[in-house]
Amino acid sequence: MSRPSPAGAGSAQRHKTVVIADDSVVVRGLFARWLGESGQFHLVAVAGDGETAVAHAGRFKPDVMVLDLDMPGVDGATALPQILKESPHTGILLATTLTERNTRIALECMTKGAMDVVSKPDSRSGLTLSLDFRSEFLLKLGNIAQTRVRPGGLPPDLDVDFTPAGPASLRQIVSAVPRYLVIGASTGGPRAVARVLFDIGEALQDLTTIIVQHMPPLFTASFAEQIASYIGIPAREPFDGERLGRGTIYVAPGGRHLGIDRRLGHIAASISDGPPVRFCRPAVDVLFNDAARHLGPAALGLVLTGMGADGTEGAGALRRAGAAVIAQDELTSTIWGMPGSVVRAQHASAVIPLDEIGPAIRGLVRAGQPS
Repeated sequence: MSRPSPAGAGSAQRHKTVVIADDSVVVRGLFARWLGESGQFHLVAVAGDGETAVAHAGRFKPDVMVLDLDMPGVDGATALPQILKESPHTGILLATTLTERNTRIALECMTKGAMDVVSKPDSRSGLTLSLDFRSEFLLKLGNIAQTRVRPGGLPPDLDVDFTPAGPASLRQIVSAVPRYLVIGASTGGPRAVARVLFDIGEALQDLTTIIVQHMPPLFTASFAEQIASYIGIPAREPFDGERLGRGTIYVAPGGRHLGIDRRLGHIAASISDGPPVRFCRPAVDVLFNDAARHLGPAALGLVLTGMGADGTEGAGALRRAGAAVIAQDELTSTIWGMPGSVVRAQHASAVIPLDEIGPAIRGLVRAGQPS
């Protein structure tokens, strides 16, 4: 992801308000110190349990709440919907230790309104000494805080065809019925990806679907399991060299790039530990560039909500290869960073609200089936 400008940069811009909800006094104190040292945020309250977190949400209406999942009494997952009911515009950053159980719960929370997750080190020394964790924590907090104030509209001189949503209009801009759906998403992505796949429905049986969702290890495997359970279509992390089959959803493994290669005449997964691209690994650009090279017009690109500009270069490659690219619109995006960047670069074939993307893709796929 591209590094954002500090959320509180500029003397005229108010600092973003934050509530920290964590049952550990050490964690609350550490996070509070980091917030103060950053100069970007104003800590308005702390909570040691979910019930207090809900009360603080109603009283302070903070821009962001850092929410621990494991708390006594009312835990974070139970408190989440109540917090969002009390303060719908509060962005939620989940903070949890990385276990299989917490990973599953965090993913479920992200489909119910949490915006992102940060994995706490499982030791006190790791928590206090890890500069990487501190940087990740403040970066994600800043990303979420920035979404509270949406940017203005597109520049008036930007020449982009905002294709109306719907299968009929999309058929006019694709040169071939897509057989591969390549998706890139980041912040807010789990919810958006699940919605799109659910809306495509049975038409997924006629597609090979490949997803890059910015997530750490463990989360991506659980995300694939969650998709399979929710959609009823096989979903998993592929292994390097695996032949990619129709009717299956493939999710890039956390911390590794997922690309596409042609091996023995078949399209196969290419898993690598190459350097991050635009600060991301896995990177959407890696997938999209490979899709442009090996799939051409048989691919359909989709860029959903997310911070930064990952996917913009790859979207351009897809368009030059004859493939269409759909970008989620600003109004329905949690963060209009990635799709907005694609639109500003004039690589979007269509800009469509989230709830209309799946039906439009379903119509494209069905158009290629014999009547």
